[in-house]
Amino acid sequence: MFLPALALVGPLLAASAPRPAEVIALWGGSAPGSEQRSSEPEQLERGAYVHNVHRPSLTVLRPRREHAQGTAIIIAPGGGHRMLVFQNEGMAPAKILNRYGITVFVLRYRLAREPGSTYTIERDAAGDARRAVRWVRAHAAEFGVSPRRIGLMGFSAGGELVSLVADNPEPGDEVRSDRLARISGRPDFQVLVYPGPLGIPATDVAHAPPAFIAAGALDTCCAGPALTLFQQLQEAGRAAELHVFSGVGHGFNVGVHDERLSIQHWPDRLADWMSDEGFLNVPHDEDEPRYP
Repeated sequence: MFLPALALVGPLLAASAPRPAEVIALWGGSAPGSEQRSSEPEQLERGAYVHNVHRPSLTVLRPRREHAQGTAIIIAPGGGHRMLVFQNEGMAPAKILNRYGITVFVLRYRLAREPGSTYTIERDAAGDARRAVRWVRAHAAEFGVSPRRIGLMGFSAGGELVSLVADNPEPGDEVRSDRLARISGRPDFQVLVYPGPLGIPATDVAHAPPAFIAAGALDTCCAGPALTLFQQLQEAGRAAELHVFSGVGHGFNVGVHDERLSIQHWPDRLADWMSDEGFLNVPHDEDEPRYP
């Protein structure tokens, strides 16, 4: 009696279930400057920390189709440029953002401070983040997102990449024969979570996209840079929101190791801000840029 109904439920559940994560090579072949090491495998420590990145990539996590908002966020995990805190500052926040209907791309970028590294943060790691913005913008239609609603989000060292890309000028040394190099690498909005000091004070706040900044009041490393950037953006007349959480230090991620309610719920504050700024629920004219 119930078999026909069950036969219908199966396809419906499959249609609404989130798609499995897919991994995309960011540079296609070898990244510039990584040609000699591109065949080396990445290393995974304790199932959570990624090392030895020579082929930067994006891991894509899509929301359920019925929740999709047409907005994308690229996440740059932290790790001091020695490793990537890929689970707690990459996959975990990505799954939370999926609940708000956001399509998420978790970035594996090259590590400039890993032993034996020949990379630099400004040239290679920031270059990977800028390339990620360009790649997602160029392929926006394939993922059902607007090319004018692409955000760049970073934790700690990843926050440094956000500021270097969003709040400072492009280096101008890209190969212009590269099709993607002709696409804007500046995100439409930026999210910095306990960002490190590199790239702050910023040198191009006049063109910075809207910013959401979060830090812990007890963070001796990164509360200062967060405050400095917020003040710069305010003085330049750029849209910015700052949350400093009492009794919290560095590395609170999305509350994996912290039971404070403010930390458990700070992603809700991000979603509120995104809605207020028009990055969720509000369609935009795709011909109009989000910033000058």
